[in-house]
Amino acid sequence: MTAWTIVEATQEEVRSGELGRRLRHFNYEFVGEYPESQPVWLSARDEQGRMVGGLRGYVFLYWLHIDVLWVDEAARTAGLGSELLGQAETQAKRLGAHSAKLDTFEWQARDFYAKRGYQEFGRIDNHTDGFYLAFMMKKL
Repeated sequence: MTAWTIVEATQEEVRSGELGRRLRHFNYEFVGEYPESQPVWLSARDEQGRMVGGLRGYVFLYWLHIDVLWVDEAARTAGLGSELLGQAETQAKRLGAHSAKLDTFEWQARDFYAKRGYQEFGRIDNHTDGFYLAFMMKKL
């Protein structure tokens, strides 16, 4: 194969999951078969039903990948973030995860995660307007 054309993927191509399937089959040759990505989605609501926090992540290759953890300013320091993180870690362990990882900007929640056992293993300095992006992980 010496010639190709690169085009924007269609919605059908994205929905079909073919690209991920092909990569998984390549990976199986090295690490054996593993489950497909499994979502870890949590939402917290107040008495009126308004969202006051949530976590979005997924378990893939036995790791919990945390994409988003957010707590409304009015609910911060009340333990909601810790509860969301703890429930996500528990659910991830049930799904076979042995560790968790995330990234967080300097102005976000690096210290929050560190207090809960996450260790910084890398950083991109001056990622955005002089602020660093920290990469953190934890054994579950």
